[in-house]
Amino acid sequence: MVKKIHKTTSSAGGGKSGAQLSSTVRESAQQIWLAGLGAFSKAQEEGGKVFEALVKEGTSLQRKTQAAAEEKISEATNRMATMATDISSRASGQWDKLENIFEERVSKALNKLGVPSAKDIDVLVARIDELNRSVAKLSGTKTAPARRATRSTSKPAAKRAAARKSA
Repeated sequence: MVKKIHKTTSSAGGGKSGAQLSSTVRESAQQIWLAGLGAFSKAQEEGGKVFEALVKEGTSLQRKTQAAAEEKISEATNRMATMATDISSRASGQWDKLENIFEERVSKALNKLGVPSAKDIDVLVARIDELNRSVAKLSGTKTAPARRATRSTSKPAAKRAAARKSA
């Protein structure tokens, strides 16, 4: 410990008390200096340990934070995927309804214009086949069944067919 300086009662200086005072001050200063060096050394030693402990704690906290963030991102991704699937199925249902409405309206419009439907044509083809069989029975020849006309016939092919009929 630092030595305390005692006040001397004599104001007239003795050589001894001045030297003693100087020695005591020097010793105290030396002790303060050594205490400072010791404190600095301890701070360096403990500071390194504290720094390492803080790094470890920071690493642990970072891992926990990343795990929590990844979990939240995963949850949000799953929710978005579910919502997208739901919206897609709703939209698909709406498109189906719209398509049915469109088909019904086109069918009604064609019917009003007198254009036969595919069902009407199938009935006519079946009737023609039946008539062909009846004619074949009566005449004793074999005939091929009538084929349904396709709507994708080109105009030159239709003209050639009409020319053959007239010939």
